[in-house]
Amino acid sequence: MNIGKKGLALIKEFEGCKLTSYKCPAGVWTIGIGSTRYSDGSAVRQGQTLANEEAALLLLSKTLAPYEHAVNAIKVELSQNEFDALVSLAYNIGAGNLASSTLVKMLKAGDSKAEIAKQFLRWDKANGKPLAGLTRRRNAEAELFLTP
Repeated sequence: MNIGKKGLALIKEFEGCKLTSYKCPAGVWTIGIGSTRYSDGSAVRQGQTLANEEAALLLLSKTLAPYEHAVNAIKVELSQNEFDALVSLAYNIGAGNLASSTLVKMLKAGDSKAEIAKQFLRWDKANGKPLAGLTRRRNAEAELFLTP
């Protein structure tokens, strides 16, 4: 499965688009639409730039594959909206964090969607401190996850 329009729109809304590298609230160099690495795996560094928004969108499309793979690796049947919400979460928290999360354990155990959706809100911190922007994002992801 691949991310759909709603998932891409959610990522774009919350990541924004910055053509010059910057440090995100967690202190990681980021560029474009939330990319921390380039398609060749190299890390974004200070002072780097992208030519335009089209370049940022292309970078996003090339760097989403590991996050889509992480969600596909859960091996449970998902709707497109559930998949999109989980890819957005993985893109933001990392594939490893998603894989080891209680949320994934609950998915695999067949827990209710409503209970699983509450797990999104556990990921609203950067450096141990809640961030309002992350809380808004997690609520949007949970809402998309629950949308039929």
